[in-house]
Formats: sequence, C-alpha cells, structure tokens
Amino acid sequence: MRLLDESPAVRFEAPRTTYAGGPAERRGTARDGVRLLVADAAAGVVDTRFDRIGDHLSAGDLLVVNDSATLAGALDGVSDRHGAVVAHLATPLDDGTWVVELRRAPDADRSILDARPGDEIDLAAGRTVLRLEAPYPTASSPTGAGNRLWRATWDGDPPARTAHRYGRPIAYGYLDERYPLADHQTVFGHVPGSAEMASAARPFTAELVTRLVARGVLIAPVTLHTGVSSQEAGEAPQPERFVVPVATADLVNLVRARGRRVVAVGTSATRALESAVVDGSPGIVSAASGWTTRVVTPGHPPQVVQGLVTGWHDPGASHLLLVEAVAGEALAQRAYGAATRGGYLWHEFGDSSLLLPALAGAPASGATRGIS
Repeated sequence: MRLLDESPAVRFEAPRTTYAGGPAERRGTARDGVRLLVADAAAGVVDTRFDRIGDHLSAGDLLVVNDSATLAGALDGVSDRHGAVVAHLATPLDDGTWVVELRRAPDADRSILDARPGDEIDLAAGRTVLRLEAPYPTASSPTGAGNRLWRATWDGDPPARTAHRYGRPIAYGYLDERYPLADHQTVFGHVPGSAEMASAARPFTAELVTRLVARGVLIAPVTLHTGVSSQEAGEAPQPERFVVPVATADLVNLVRARGRRVVAVGTSATRALESAVVDGSPGIVSAASGWTTRVVTPGHPPQVVQGLVTGWHDPGASHLLLVEAVAGEALAQRAYGAATRGGYLWHEFGDSSLLLPALAGAPASGATRGIS
C-alpha cells in the first residue's frame, strides 16, 4: 500500500464510547437534527444543530456536494481456504476486474490478511465466484505481512448484479445492527457507484436544501465514487473515479471571483474538486473526469476549497490530513478538542462540523461559544 510521508498534527483521544451506533432518525433525532460544531476563524467555535447551518453561510457561498450513491457492496461468501467470509466490493476497474477486501464473518470486524493469489470465493451460493489475482495496487497490509486489498477476476453473474440482488451496505463493528441501504444514502446521491456512503452530506434533507437555496446559498454537484474506507493509519486513499461537470467548474470559478466561499461537503467532494484544478492556474478549475490519485494534505494543500462540512475522523486517518489542509492545524485542533470535550458522535451516522478558515486578509478569532 502507498504510505503517506505526512502525519496529522491534530491530537485528540479517540472517543470510542461516543461512536454513533445507528442513523440519527432511528435514535429519535431528525437527520438534520444532529449536532453541528462550527469552527469559524472569524466568529469562533459554536455548538449548534445541523439544520441551523444556513446561519453560518452567506448568500453567494457555494456548497459542492458529492452525488454518488451507495451500492450494497457487502456480500457473505465462502472462501476455499478460509471458509465463511464477508467480501467487500470496493471498486470496479477499467479491465472488468474488481478491487475487493475480505473480512472475517459474520461481522466483518477484521481484515483477512493471509489470502493468496488463486483463492476463490463463492458469493450468493455460487452465482458469482471471485478469484484473487494479485494484491492491489501492490502490497496492502497494515502490519507489513499479508495483503488487505486484492484485484479479483470473476465467473458467473457480474459482481455488481449479485451485489444488487443479495448484497447489503458495507458496515463495521461499531454499528449496533445492520441498516437498510436507504439509511446509507444521502439526499444528493443519485449516481450509483460508491462502496461506502459519502457521509458528510447525510444530515442534509430536502427541506434544509430548499431553505438554503431560498437564502441564496448555491449548491453544485461533483461525483466521486468512494472505495472502502478502512485504511490503516498512514495509508493513502486509493485511486477513485470522479467527475467535475462543466457547470460546476464554471460556478466555482465565478463564486471565487466574487469573493464568496467554496465549501466542500465532505472529503470526497474536496478530492474531486481539487482534482479539477487547472495546471499552472491555482484557484481555477475546469471540467474533468477519470481516476484521481490526488491526496489533499498540508504539504499538498487545496487550491479551491475554502471551507468544509465533514464528520469526525479517527486519529491518524488520511482524512484528518485533508481536514488540516483545508482548515489549518490550529482551527482543526480547536474543533477536535471541542468535539471530544463536548461528546460529539463519531462516524457516518454521527455529528458534523463546518470548518471555515480565515479568508485572505480576514482576522481570526479565539472565541469559543456554546461548548462546555
């Protein structure tokens, strides 16, 4: 696997007792009723609710959202060497093979690292048979022994068809039960292709989007189909397929020219947009599509994105480097410190943040409001 040569500077204690075990609405809270921590370099830190996000945006600001929809990418299977396994379908490649991850059955709580080339996995009672060909992209083990991701050929029904009929959403052990695919979709998701939900947009609802648009907040889509997110600390994200449409690129350039903010909803939207920056013209994007290997870090900072809506990420995760790159180390540290002290909920069904670093020439504030 590709290791990053940068490590997150933000320090906090992993809040394992405050993982969200299920969707907000199944906990008795509306989707847009989850908590929102606003870390604004000019206004300070505010503890509020997601349906008040419009209070912290201005007419003419642009939210860039990921319209990729989640697939049912987890399938029970039987390996000819390991017995019962859970197969996670990560990404279809251009040559028809798939990137897959094998995890322990029944809860997919850990990766299987000792698979070998030639291993075969029956899915859905043999409707599809995966054959592991080679580690992807090369070695991919968090321990240095074995491999986590594999490129696999297949026989029988196409893996996507089998997943559509018999699969379920990819989920990990911190969830208190399995939830239907609809719970793993966002209001913007209508282009199927993601292994896991682009979860930063999950708290948005149609009603909230309507209110934001009525206030003059702009919204534009990009597409980035996510792979599996179970990277280990220090592991770079894999290449992912993305599209930045002409209309979105033009709107981004117009908003920036008028001095308004471009706020990405999620790390996936950030990666897509930053992959469309025109070479030699920082801050300018054009329509683009294909596979992106762009990794946004403090050492390779964003050129276009000026704010971020995102959930809460684990220590050492590559997503945390992206947060620092957009928000700046100091503001990101304040946000994570406030969130851990304030009992915010982590992961895809958890609480959210809006990070607004200072624009060029704007003073920063040290105020903190509403956080105990």
